[in-house]
Amino acid sequence: KASPSKGILRENFLPAEIALSYEKNGAACLSVLTDKDYFQGANSYLQAARAACNIPVLRKDFTIDPYQIYEARAIGADAILLIVACLELNQMKELEACAHELGLDVLVEVHNAPELEQALDLKTSLLGINNRNLKTFEVTLQTTLSLLSMAPKEKILVTESGIATRDDVKLMRDHQINAFLVGETFMRASDPGAALNQLFS
Repeated sequence: KASPSKGILRENFLPAEIALSYEKNGAACLSVLTDKDYFQGANSYLQAARAACNIPVLRKDFTIDPYQIYEARAIGADAILLIVACLELNQMKELEACAHELGLDVLVEVHNAPELEQALDLKTSLLGINNRNLKTFEVTLQTTLSLLSMAPKEKILVTESGIATRDDVKLMRDHQINAFLVGETFMRASDPGAALNQLFS
């Protein structure tokens, strides 16, 4: 719906309709922002999306406390996000253990080599590489490409942010990256599901 760097992305925000449209157009998973302060998200958005479709839902939020993981489970999330830039390693291990205990998957997000090294101390196989610098908001797909060699083959790599064209998708697929977290590109489209279909067809 909104972002700190771009403001409102979508005025007419209907989570259930968007979720169903994504599912019909081939999405493997939904990412739903629940952070209110920076992204104008809400738990109710995740609940509406979850009720509308059958694909897994990631709760995208700044997870810093185990309580948030119990909350994620309660509102219907299938996975949570841990952002290495926001957490100490011992915190991440505690939060990951809590999530796995509750049957939730964990996507751990990194932006640079030191963060990736920390992320590899976690058990999760889901590794997100954010192409957006959270300090400057600058975006470059080179971030994902530069960290590829550090990631063990058994990790499932998700490239996040900056995927806007079919050339971007091809670039990543040429480097054996087949999981994409796309937000703004679809939220700015009149029909998000159709935009998804067009980007990945």
